[in-house]
Amino acid sequence: MSTILHIETSTDVCSVAVSEDSHVIFQQEDHSGPNHAESLGTMVDEALSFTDNHAIPFDAVAVSCGPGSYTGLRIGVSMAKGICYGRNLKLIAVPTLELLCVPVLLREIPEEDALLCPMLDARRMEVYAGIYDRALKPVREIGADVVTAETYKEYLDKHPVYFFGNGAKKCMETINHPNAHLIEGIEPLAKWMQPLAEKRLLNNQTEDVAYFVPYYLKDFVAKLPKKLL
Repeated sequence: MSTILHIETSTDVCSVAVSEDSHVIFQQEDHSGPNHAESLGTMVDEALSFTDNHAIPFDAVAVSCGPGSYTGLRIGVSMAKGICYGRNLKLIAVPTLELLCVPVLLREIPEEDALLCPMLDARRMEVYAGIYDRALKPVREIGADVVTAETYKEYLDKHPVYFFGNGAKKCMETINHPNAHLIEGIEPLAKWMQPLAEKRLLNNQTEDVAYFVPYYLKDFVAKLPKKLL
């Protein structure tokens, strides 16, 4: 089995966890806003101190790799790569939308043919979204969707579809289909990364620490500040 440090910074929530032999033994979360540059370092230091004090050696660092906040992903991946360099650890990339599915799969979803649609808020009626079956097999590739009543209709006409994530609630009135179900309160948190990260480590699905970059999905566009009158 393995010990993994998990880092999640893809949204306004910043979180860190440590798993050992499939159990989460340390976790911290900051829900106060996008303070990753300030809070992530402190939480990582506490996680490393915890494992060092208990003489627990790490095998890898897992980081949520996107899509999501451009700045948040950069901060999380930079921290993960620095720890991998400093401690000679493997780097594991966990797709953020798959991560969002984990707490949903831990709930009881009655329909065997149900599909999962995690959504991260982009802007206005746009979301980063993917569609998965209950085995987390992609049914549709991840995309930046401008949501209309037709966006997911081909799936909704055949399956119950569960929508969740911080982009889902704003879309439900527009989707407006009897097979569309909203699950609220689902966030991508480091404590949910353990099964996905362990599976990737077991299958030797690790990243090149030097060249790995997050999956931004869209290019970052810097905006000029408004002129002050």
